[in-house]
Parts: sequence; C-alpha cells; structure tokens
Amino acid sequence: MIAASTALLAQQPAPPAGLSIAQAVEAALRNYPSIRVTQEQMNAAAAGIRLAQTAYLPRIDGLAQVNRATRNNVFGLLLPQSVVPSISGPVLGSNNLGTAWGSAVGVLVSWQPFDFGLRRANVAASTAVRDQTQATVNRTRYDVSVATADTFLTVIAAQQTTQAARAAVDSWQVLLQSIHALVAAQLRPGADESRVEAELAAAKTQLAQSEQAIEVARANLAQFVGLDPSQLALEPGKIVNRLPRETPPAALNAAANPLALEQNAAIASAQARLQAVERTDYPQFFVQGSASTRGTGAELDGARLGGLNGLAPATQNYAIGLTVVFPFMDRFAIREQEAAQVATLRAVQARYQLIATNLQAQFNIALATLTGARRVAANTAVEASAAQTALGQATARYQAGLAPIDDVAQAQRLLVQAQIDDALARLSVWRAALEVETARGDIQPFLAEATQ
Repeated sequence: MIAASTALLAQQPAPPAGLSIAQAVEAALRNYPSIRVTQEQMNAAAAGIRLAQTAYLPRIDGLAQVNRATRNNVFGLLLPQSVVPSISGPVLGSNNLGTAWGSAVGVLVSWQPFDFGLRRANVAASTAVRDQTQATVNRTRYDVSVATADTFLTVIAAQQTTQAARAAVDSWQVLLQSIHALVAAQLRPGADESRVEAELAAAKTQLAQSEQAIEVARANLAQFVGLDPSQLALEPGKIVNRLPRETPPAALNAAANPLALEQNAAIASAQARLQAVERTDYPQFFVQGSASTRGTGAELDGARLGGLNGLAPATQNYAIGLTVVFPFMDRFAIREQEAAQVATLRAVQARYQLIATNLQAQFNIALATLTGARRVAANTAVEASAAQTALGQATARYQAGLAPIDDVAQAQRLLVQAQIDDALARLSVWRAALEVETARGDIQPFLAEATQ
C-alpha cells in the first residue's frame, strides 16, 4: 500500500510555478483569442493587397461551345440583353424548325496599358487597410496587456485583504481561548466571551467575503492567461513590499500611444480610399486580342449538311484592337462617393483629435492619482503601526482588568482595517503607475520594475 501510494504521488504533475505580472501579460498575449482574431484580420488584409495587384495582369477568357439549334435569322434590332441568343448568318426568309450542329472555340486577351493611376490607388488603399489592421493588432495587444496587468493587481489586492482578514480570525480565536479560561475561572463575565464569539463570527464572514473576491479575481485573470483558475498561482514579486521608484514625469507623447497610431492608420486608409475614388471616372483603355474558330452544319441557303458536320470548328477569325470606355453617367455617382469619403476622412481626423485629448486627460489624471496614492501609502504605514500598538495596549489593560472587552474589540477592528488600508494603499500606487504608463502607450517599463 505504501509503495502504491508513493508511485501514485510520483505520477501526479508538479504544481505550476507562480506567475509574475510580466509572465501573466506574456501568457495573455500568447493565448487570448481576441489577438488571434485581429491577427487573422490582418492576414485577410494582406491577401487584399495581393488581390488588388492582380488588376495589373491581363485578362484572358477562353470559350468552347457545342450546340444543336435552328438557323432562322431575321432583320431587326435587339437592345442589349441576356435572354435571346444572337444568330449570325443571312436572313433566309423562312421559318424552318430543323436543327444543325454548331461549335465554337475562342480566346480573348484584354489588358489595360494605363489607367491614370487607378490600379496603383487601389493597391495603396489595400495597403493602407493592411497597415490599419496591423495597428489594430498592436492596439489589441496593448489593451490585453493593460487589462491583464490590472487584473493581476486586483488579485494581489484581494490576497492582501484575505491575509489581513485571516490574521484577524486567528487573533480572535486566540483571544477567545484566553477569555474562555478567564470566564471558566469566573474572573470575567460570560458576556465578554459572547462578545468575542460575535467578533470572531464577523471576522470569519469578512474572511469568506475576501476569499470570494480572490476567486472572482482569479477567474478574471484566468481568462487572459489561458489557465484554469484552480491552476493559477501568482508570484507578486516586490509589489507588496515596496513602492515604484519616483521619477520626474516626462511630457506625454500622445502620438506614440497604440490608440493614436491605430487612428492615424485609419486616417491614411481613408485618404487612400478617397484617392482611389477620385480616379474611377477617367476613361478606361483596353488593348484586346481575340482568336476564334467556329463550325456550323448549315449552308448559306439554309440547307443542312447533316451528320456530324458543324461539331468540328473549321472557320477561323482573329482580331486586335483598342477599346476606350467613357463612363459618362458614372460621374454623378462618383461625385457623391467622393463627398461621402471626404466626410469619412474628416470624421476620422476629428476622432484622432478626440483620442489625443482623452489621452492627455487620462495622463494628467493618472499623475494626480499617483501623487495622491503615494501620500496615502506613506500615511497608512503609520496608521497600521499605531493600530498594532493600540491593540497590544488594549489587550494588556483588559487582561489586567483595567479596560472592558469593547476596547479590545475596537482596537482589533481598527488594526484589521489599518492593515487592509496599508496593503491596498501600496497597491494603489502600483495601479496609478500602471495608469501613467497606459496613457503613454507602453507598459513594459512598469512590468520591468514590478518584476525586479
């Protein structure tokens, strides 16, 4: 039995090592689905460039046809349509339902030697879409990095709160044992023991709530890093032990933020589409060459040759020419397309200004929050130390019979709150530092300092 148990334990996988905040961000960038979505969108945009480039290739159409049909032809005109098939040959002046074989083989090559920059503009528009999609990929990676780091700090904050709540439960349990002995010896009233039991129950409730907050925060983080919450172990590093270094704040360069870069790419894409639309109303020139062979089982007088005559093409034709197409009436639609695209361009430019304004406001708020968080953290350390001293004094006075149990309970609650305030204040400084780097558009300096 002992050997079997040892072998079973040896087969169990080792618990996962703790994730630092930088490792959590790296895992999120590797596993989070939204990044793969935008990556595939960029691949599709790259294929769009290659599609636009195919417009430079000549168009080659081939045809092979065999039919069995009547041969009646009449004078007259048909407007362009796709229902009534055309018939070549002389008008016979008769209506004969006899049929004959017909066949045709041909090829048509059509190529635009020049297009006033339309194809180049379409390729440029597709390239701008690809660049915009790449900027979207970068912005998505940036958003995922920020969200992962922020969620990591939330988990650490919940753990610190739980640690303080668990220490309070342990303290109340020790005090309950001490008071129980005093009550049993009739040195303290039974009401004191009941009061401590009530405080212990309240502390256990607070502990349960903080543990629930941990599980919720771990579940949120797990969706980013691609692990099951039960397998998620964190290594906070020095986040809980020290504050980030104080450095003089540099001016914000909003244009370097991935949000601004993405919007700049949207502006370039709108400009490229406008240039493409502006070139669609030029004449189109086509150099064309055609070679064909036809066969028919009918004579010029309408007589049928019979048998399989007409199945093999026997009469050849070829042609070389230049075709110019003038889209006269398209100008009205193109004018409205240009107006719509100009409005779109103005909208994305205004959107860029809005993003720049919001980033500057976010940066200013983050700096103010960081300054205030540092002052709060400096004060909460004093608060926690004083609360610890007050609890020791209240406990000593109660044991000496010089103070009621209410003084101990009040001091204990004050200590727990002070410890939670102190832990959360330090994490608030780190969170504010993250917000500053988020506004700058690069959180790598924050991650490097947090994992030192």
